[in-house]
Parts: sequence; C-alpha cells; structure tokens
Amino acid sequence: MTTLAALLPQTALAAPKEAWEAPTLTITRYDEDWSDLADAEKRSHHWTGPFKYIPLGDDAWLSTGIELRARSENFDDNLWGDADAPDDGYLWLRALPYADLHVRRFRAFVQPIAATSRGVAPSPGPVDETGVDLLQGFAEADFGPVTLRAGRQMLSLGTERLIGTRYGPNVPLAFDGVRANVAVGAAKVSLFAVRPVQPGKGSFDDRTSSQKALWGGYAAMPELDLYYLGYRNDSARWSGREGGETRHSLGARWHAVRGDWHWNVEGVYQFGHFAKGSGGGVISAWTVGTEVGHAFPDLPLSPDVTLRANMVSGDRDPGDGRLGTFNALFPKGKYFGELSPVGPYNIMNLHPTVGLQLAPTVSASVAAAAYWRQSRRDGIYDIPGNLIRAPGDSRARFIGKEVEATVAWQATAELELSASISAFAPGAFIRATGAARTIHMLGLESNFRF
Repeated sequence: MTTLAALLPQTALAAPKEAWEAPTLTITRYDEDWSDLADAEKRSHHWTGPFKYIPLGDDAWLSTGIELRARSENFDDNLWGDADAPDDGYLWLRALPYADLHVRRFRAFVQPIAATSRGVAPSPGPVDETGVDLLQGFAEADFGPVTLRAGRQMLSLGTERLIGTRYGPNVPLAFDGVRANVAVGAAKVSLFAVRPVQPGKGSFDDRTSSQKALWGGYAAMPELDLYYLGYRNDSARWSGREGGETRHSLGARWHAVRGDWHWNVEGVYQFGHFAKGSGGGVISAWTVGTEVGHAFPDLPLSPDVTLRANMVSGDRDPGDGRLGTFNALFPKGKYFGELSPVGPYNIMNLHPTVGLQLAPTVSASVAAAAYWRQSRRDGIYDIPGNLIRAPGDSRARFIGKEVEATVAWQATAELELSASISAFAPGAFIRATGAARTIHMLGLESNFRF
C-alpha cells in the first residue's frame, strides 16, 4: 500500500550504518543510486548486494531488482451501490523486475511488467491486467549538469497531485517521450515532452496514446517547487460535453519541515480552450491544497497529526461557454486514501490523519474525511476524471464522509505486509442522485521488493 510504505524506512541492504547506508527504494526504481557498491566489501553486507551491483569491466556495471506484489480488495456497495458489480472482490498480481545498465556516461534502463487479476467483475480493465509488457525502457546520457533521456518511463512530480505513477492500482502509468534533467545551482529542473501509454489487457499490446500529450517543466528547489504543464486531449469529456481540450497549468508548491512541524501547500491555476469552435470556450480552473502536521516523538506511539484541506474548482454554469472544472491530468492512483471513490475534481474536503508507530517495524494510521461539491452546477468524478454522478437538479453540496484505518508491518528489509479497512457513508448529494448505500472496503497486500 503506497500510503503506508511512505511511513516506513525502506532499506534494501541491512548493513551497519557506519559501514554503508543503502539508498531508499523508490517506486520508479531508476532514481536509486547503487554505485557505492563498486566496493566489493560493501556488497557482502547483505544477500541482495551482488544483485544491486554486478561489475562488467572498466566503467560498466549492472543493477537488478524486482517487485512482487499481491493485493486483494473486497467491496460492499462500491460507488454507493451504483457500480456494475457493487459487491466486487478481486486479487491483483504483478511482477516488476528491472535491469539498469551503466557504461561510463551512458545508461539503459529496462523494466518489464507481468500483471494479471482474478475475480474482477464484470470484467478486468486495463488498470487490472496487462499480460506481459514493457513498463519502462529508456536510454540516457549524462553530461554532468544535464541528463538527456528518451524512451518509456514513469513520471513522479512533487506529491503526484497532477503527474503520478498510478502505483496503487495493478498497472502503473508510463509515458513515451523525451526528458532533460538540468541541475541549476540548488534547483533540479525537469523538461519533458511525452505521451501517456495506453495499456492493453493482452501481452505486448501497450500503445502510445495518439489523443493525449503532455509537455512542460518542473523546477524543484529546497522547500519550493515551480512548474508549468501543457496538456492536450483530442477527445475530452466534461459533464456531458465532448471535444478537444488544450490546457495549461501554472503551479507552485511550498513544503518544509521545522522541528516537529511539517507542511505542504500547493496551488495551481489552469487556462486554455475546450472544444474551440464547436460550442466550447475558454478554460479557467484552479485548486489549492494544504497539509499541516505536527509530530509528537516523545509521546507513546510517536503520533503524527496531520490536517489536509483541499479545494478544487468545478464548472459554475454548463451553458456559459466557459469550463471551470479542474483537470487533475495524471494523478496518483490512491488519491485520498486506500478507498477513493471520488477524485480531485469539483470538490472540497477536510482530511485529518493520525499516524502511529506501534513498534519499530509496525506503523498504523487512522483517518477521517468529509467531502463537498465546490460547484452545485457540476457533478463528481472518479480519479481518472470520469463523471460518476451528474449534478441533476440537486442543490446539495455534501457528498459524504469517510473513515479509514491502515496498518503495515515491515517483516523484513524486503517484505511489507499491510491492511486497510474503510467505509464511505453517502451525504445529501449522493442520496439525491442515485443509489446511496455505505461503501465498505477491505484491502490486504503483500509486497516483496529489493
């Protein structure tokens, strides 16, 4: 479970700290640096050492690894009873091996995927299974302050509010295109022009999207990120309207840790055109997300209390020639938690969370959330941006409330076992627009990575 994994130390090699400290395992895997294992003595600290650094001669070496994940999700009354199979229960299985070849200034990274599912009703979709395919595969040249990369890769920018890996579902999201990473003083600037990969359910049938494109730049500085994202979708749909969409996003993120306090504040403004010349008009949308937390390391269980608040714009008038619904583009998969029936579109929410350290290798969290519509004239959407409840004649804002508890055990340096239980009770808007039962979800996961 991605939410829990972030709370735990991810150390692949259990070497004494004074001898060597392993890099943090990441979701994308290509930004892990194992070059220190050129020292054969360091490779001997753990059984994974010989796999993380394989010498191939002068200035050449290979790093390898794998993720094996099994995840079970069981729903009662999914989408408040409106889903095609509201009482669904299924199993996701995936394997993500990788090989990372370094030869002087050049690099080749390859990561296949084998992903399948059992029990998805009424039938599995492209995020449930993809057979055997190429998840990532790119070539890279390192010229010191500038690194150039071309090929297929996952992208993770900031807290993945707009560009994420979709790691929670069974099939992550990748992009085809080019990327340049530039170091400018303390800033790291990423420039890119890519297209998302559309996974097929069979083997070797993933394809580059011909309808969607993404380009822009992301500058990450100490405590401050600034970015521009350009996006085009030739077949966009927003609350009954269809057409081409070109959207530009300007964003800023302020994040820091001061003693026991930590915070993350992000704002984005979007502008552009929707279905220009065919009944559409200009785009003007926005979002503000805040997260403020305080750790209490001296209290029992070392609680960390965090309050998140989000406001995401919706469309104020479907007939005025303007589109005000914010587009989250390619956000992370489990956006508001393990159970996330609503996505970051036309929404306001409050989300307090308490994280607990039950033991050195066991963490837990308890969260509550409440959701409202930002605009009464717009509906609610799922995480990919599909409309799941039209506004109809309802003037109600309140969507519903949710509670969730999670626990994770880092059984070994490579194996994490985790579980979550969630419930989402419908509010006045859900009751006014269709089925209105409380959603229950149980999630169980085993994840082995090195």
